[in-house]
Amino acid sequence: MLKVDQPQLITERLVLRKLGITDWEVVQFLRSDSGVNRYVDRPETPTKEEAIAFIEKICDGIDNRRCYYWVLCTKDNPEMIGSICLWNFALDVTSAEVGYDLHPTHQGKGYMKEALEAICNFSFDILQLTHIEAYTHKDNIASRKLLEKQGFILQEGKTDPGFPHNIVYRLAP
Repeated sequence: MLKVDQPQLITERLVLRKLGITDWEVVQFLRSDSGVNRYVDRPETPTKEEAIAFIEKICDGIDNRRCYYWVLCTKDNPEMIGSICLWNFALDVTSAEVGYDLHPTHQGKGYMKEALEAICNFSFDILQLTHIEAYTHKDNIASRKLLEKQGFILQEGKTDPGFPHNIVYRLAP
């Protein structure tokens, strides 16, 4: 079980808040759009019912302290523009995996850089993790650049079982 409840986080331009049922339309889009999921191997969420079921599953994980999942919103608009999460925690809760996605209309504006920086600070300052890992497709240049700008280091030779096209990055405080 995770050490602390999920807080709301605020950056210069963003509010990172808890996911809610009212986010279902953006969740449905993000988890079904071919452009967003070009480099992600995950099941689509093509219906409202599937989007709500996904939200309920994530909220249960948050409430039961198995994961952290934030919705990205700009400070002037509470509508979801993307998400970032910490999950796949080590059994001793000293490390986790980070994952993220962003609506195409908001890409290239530095929002995910802000969100990732806030999550890394939370991970090391509050949760006191020893490291964070990120798994990304080797051809996802935007994701690789984001991780490298944040200080993540490519883990040469480390693989993602079942996902041969993924590469692994690691960040320690």
